[in-house]
Amino acid sequence: MASPRLETFCCPNRDAATEFAVSFQPVLFGALSLGSAALSLVFAVLQVLPKRKGYRRLGQYPLPRPASSSRVLFIVSICDILGCTGIIVRSSVWLGLPSIVEGISVTNNTDVLPEAFCVGSAMWIQLFFSASFWWTFCYAVDVFLVVKTSAGISTIVLYHMITWGLAVLLCVEGVAMLYYPSISDCEQGLQHAVPHYITTYAPMLLVLIANPVFFSRTVSAVTSLLKGRQGIYTENERRLANEIKIRFFKIMLVFFVCWAPNIINECLLFYLEMQPNITDNSLRNIRNAALTTWFIMGILNPMQAFLNTLAFHGWTGWDVDLNPQRSRELAWDSGSTSGPNAAGQNPVVGTTLLYQSHVQEVQKNTIGNGQQHSDAISVLSEGSESSTVEIHISSELQGDVDADGESLENSVRH
Repeated sequence: MASPRLETFCCPNRDAATEFAVSFQPVLFGALSLGSAALSLVFAVLQVLPKRKGYRRLGQYPLPRPASSSRVLFIVSICDILGCTGIIVRSSVWLGLPSIVEGISVTNNTDVLPEAFCVGSAMWIQLFFSASFWWTFCYAVDVFLVVKTSAGISTIVLYHMITWGLAVLLCVEGVAMLYYPSISDCEQGLQHAVPHYITTYAPMLLVLIANPVFFSRTVSAVTSLLKGRQGIYTENERRLANEIKIRFFKIMLVFFVCWAPNIINECLLFYLEMQPNITDNSLRNIRNAALTTWFIMGILNPMQAFLNTLAFHGWTGWDVDLNPQRSRELAWDSGSTSGPNAAGQNPVVGTTLLYQSHVQEVQKNTIGNGQQHSDAISVLSEGSESSTVEIHISSELQGDVDADGESLENSVRH
């Protein structure tokens, strides 16, 4: 899991609260973390791999490839997968080589391997999960900006600079302050450790607080945008707005479920740390609650990798396509919902009406004044190249996909 307590544990002269949490049933905790991380890693990788079925092109005019529009969500998944990899490596070593853990607790130990592995694995996990938080925040900002204005491929470069820059800076700064003056002799005191915990939890709290605000304003903006297109609010547009709300809700639900236990656990351990004697009988309920949330963290933190892919893409199936030539021809439906499709329906047909409407509107606006005013509408269709937004709606359309492709072709010609 990703907790600053595991980095504090690398100090031989760690505080009593950290010793209490990390030293309680370490084998059971390591096994649960390892199992959860391995399960999440396997299914997350399975989710992001291209699939053979369900992504056919529509006639001669395929829906645009989601090149930049799937990039942010894909990077979030990659960060989660790398974070899970770090948890698997750390848990495996701690379970298979208990001497490593014992060597960490030895003051003035001449063997630097235990401390180096402890610090290195903790920093790896914190770095990639922190980057995942920053990328999730950038996604919320982008979906708001693209509806209000526009966002091009250069915005992705800016997101890279912000997310990786802040993740590396905060990780290095927090660890440097925590291990001052040296790892084998960390400075004692709660005030010394506070900056490290702030750098760890700041991006997490930012997502929990800011993302719902951006998502809410995005939904309001999209609703107004859809109403303003033709002056009416049709059933298709209402369903599209509902899909947007559901998708944003799933993203925040996964984040809250996976990381809220960390905040609760940290508050409980801080309370214990401020007590003169954490073994006092009056603190029994606090200790039990801290241990319960500690084990919940070990299970839920790694599961973010798999649960995020479900929130982003829905269940993409087992039929993996490892043919690179075919993968280039098929658009990856990164915004599909998690609901099962009816038999005989293609998942991408749901965006056909919206895409047709956009093509007709672009032609109309272009003929009228030579300018395309529907850029904001275009990003709501699958695979827009102008933003990281990808939102799909399910369709009750019946019939063959080729007929939809032919209809789309005719709309373009006329």
